[in-house]
Amino acid sequence: MEDDGSESLKARRQRLDTELLARRKVEPKGGSNREAAQGYALAVKLSSEFIAGVIVGALLGYLFDRFLGTSPWGLIVFLILGFCAGVLNILRSTGAVAQPGPAGWSQTGERGKDDGK
Repeated sequence: MEDDGSESLKARRQRLDTELLARRKVEPKGGSNREAAQGYALAVKLSSEFIAGVIVGALLGYLFDRFLGTSPWGLIVFLILGFCAGVLNILRSTGAVAQPGPAGWSQTGERGKDDGK
């Protein structure tokens, strides 16, 4: 009785191994390279958006300090604002935050209920 169960188990395992081997041969090998390239492109896009926000904030802060003589407070404040803008750009790019729409309109295109009418 025990032999019969282990024989059917061995036969099922052998059949599964042959099916898996056949599927591995059919699957293309280049699919993972394409996915890796898309992931790399997304990483470059998101990092460049973040870095751009920080650089613009730092540049504006430097110019603010240079013209008004408030060094280093303008740089500090605008650097923090640039950091926040960079994070917001990343969240918008990934779809975690809704894109800004026209004032008074929802993202679905319906007029807001609090318009005073």
